[in-house]
Amino acid sequence: MKKIFPILAAAIIGGFSGNFIQNKFLPKEIAPLTISNSAEFKPANFNYLSTNESLSDFSIAAEKTIHSVVHVKNLKEGNLVNNKAFEYFFGYQYKSAPQMGSGSGVIISSDGYIVTNHHVIDKASKLSVTLNNNSTYEASVIGSDPLTDIALVKIETEEPLPYLSFGDSDMAKIGEWVLAVGNPFNLTSTVTAGIISAKAREFDKNQSFIQTDAAVNPGNSGGALVNTNGDLIGINTAISSQTGSYIGYSFAVPSNTARKVVQDIMEFGTVKKAVLGISAITSPELLSSNYGVEDLEGVYISGVEEGSSAKEAGLKEGDIIKQIDYLEIKKFSDLTGYLASKRPQDAVVIKVSRNGKLSDFKVVLKEKQTALLPIIGFTVKNLSPEDQKRFKIKNGVKIIGVPVAYENYGLIGKVVVSIDDKPIINIDKATELFQNINKFNRTSISMINENGERERLIFQ
Repeated sequence: MKKIFPILAAAIIGGFSGNFIQNKFLPKEIAPLTISNSAEFKPANFNYLSTNESLSDFSIAAEKTIHSVVHVKNLKEGNLVNNKAFEYFFGYQYKSAPQMGSGSGVIISSDGYIVTNHHVIDKASKLSVTLNNNSTYEASVIGSDPLTDIALVKIETEEPLPYLSFGDSDMAKIGEWVLAVGNPFNLTSTVTAGIISAKAREFDKNQSFIQTDAAVNPGNSGGALVNTNGDLIGINTAISSQTGSYIGYSFAVPSNTARKVVQDIMEFGTVKKAVLGISAITSPELLSSNYGVEDLEGVYISGVEEGSSAKEAGLKEGDIIKQIDYLEIKKFSDLTGYLASKRPQDAVVIKVSRNGKLSDFKVVLKEKQTALLPIIGFTVKNLSPEDQKRFKIKNGVKIIGVPVAYENYGLIGKVVVSIDDKPIINIDKATELFQNINKFNRTSISMINENGERERLIFQ
C-alpha cells in the first residue's frame, strides 16, 4: 500500500504538469483564416496573422488570386523605315517585322477591367487577354500612365469574372509575407512567395516602389503582389538584374498609386497629378557637408515654387518635412510615393521641423503644371495667363529646360504648339504625343518664339 501511493501521486502530478505544459507552451488549434469581401476600388480591411498562426500555408491567398491574374499578349505592327534607296529600287517603303510582347494583368472588376503595366501594352496594335481557364479575349486600352507604369485595359464578357480588390499599400509592413502572382508564359498563373524587403524604393525614376524578394521574372510584369489575405497591395513592374532574369529582388507599384491612376483614367480619361511645388536636396552627404544640416531624416526643402500649394500653405526653404498625414517621412521617395496616390484639390497635413521646432501646415494640393517629355527630354510647363497674353495663344506648352545636346539651340522660353501638325493643348497632350514619336522617322515640332514668329524643329 505504501508503494502504491508514490506511484499514484507521480501519475497525478505528471498528468497535471502535462496539461499545464500543453496549455502554456504548445500551440493551440489554429482558427481558419476568413476573408471578407471588399467593395470594388476600395481599400480592404487587413486581418494580419497573429503570432501563433501558421505562416507556411498560403493556399487561401493563392486560390483567391490565381483566377484573377491573366496573360496579356501585345502585337506591335512593323514601322515604316525611312529608306529612300529601298523605296527607289523596289517602289515601296520598307516595313520592319511585327513584334510580339507579353506580360501579366490583374482583373479588378467583375465586368472585365484589367490593370497591367504601361510597358506591357505600349504601342500595341492588337491586344489579347487569356484568363486562367485558357479563355482568350480581345482587349482594348482604356488609358495608361507612363510615369507610374500603370495601364487599364478592358475585355467584354457575358459572365462575371473573378477579381481582386485593392488593399491599402500604406499599411503593408517590411518583413510581411507576400505572394507574387503572374501569368508569364500563358501556362496559367504561377505563384511565388517572399517578404516585403523595403518600401518607398526609388528605381530609375522619381517613383516609389515596394521591394520584395518573391521571385518575379519579365513575364510577370503587370501581375499581382498580394498579402496573406489575398488583398492586392502592388502591381509587379520591374526587376533589378544584369541579365533580365530574377536574381534576388523585384519591385511593385503600390496599390494606392495604381488605384488612383485607375480611378483617374475611368473618371477623367487621363491621370491627374497632384504636386506640392517644392525642390529638395536628397543627398545626406551634401546636406551635412555643404549646408551643415544635422537632422538628416526627412525631406529638406531647398526651394518653393511661386504660386504652388506649398508656397500658399507657408512652407519655406530650410523646412524639413517629417510627416504627411499619418505617414512618417524619412526620405524623398516616401513623400513622392504618398503624393502619387493623391489628386489635385486633396488636402494633406504636413509636419515640418523649422529651426528645431515641429509645426503642422494644411496644404491643398494643386495639379501638376510641368512635365518631362518622353524621347526628346524637354521640360515643359502649361501656359500661364501671362504666357497666353504674351504669345497671343491659348494652347501649347512652354519649354523651361532642355538636355545638354539642345542647350545651344535657344529653345528655352519658346512655346511648342504642335508635333507633326497635331495640336498640343497642355502637358498631358504633349506627353502623349511625344511618347509616340517614331525614332526611325522624321518628326516636325512647331514652336512660337518670343516675337510671335513660328519656327520648326526637325527631330530625327
